[in-house]
Amino acid sequence: MSKYKNRKTTVEGITFDSKKEAARFQELRLLERAGEIQDLHCQVSIELVPAQRDAKGKLVERPVKYIADFVYQIYATGERVVEDVKGYRTDVYKIKRRLMNHLYGIDIKET
Repeated sequence: MSKYKNRKTTVEGITFDSKKEAARFQELRLLERAGEIQDLHCQVSIELVPAQRDAKGKLVERPVKYIADFVYQIYATGERVVEDVKGYRTDVYKIKRRLMNHLYGIDIKET
């Protein structure tokens, strides 16, 4: 069990960090089958700050990434949605959410 008391849950061979996230995946899968959304992806990595290297090319800092729970497209409008299933907003998440908006103009949909 995690520090936030989430239980890993497996659906369709995919392991999710929580029951809530797995349930949302099932909802999105139904919407995809109904033709309301398309191109559903789970655990999409988006780089916010590139890796940093010293003058000799040695890695000093790993890249900072945001891992979106789900990314999909709304069929009717073509809008791309980046979604995160949230139970608790950590300070790190809040910073990454702001970076996503600042760098890419993406507002993360929280469910």
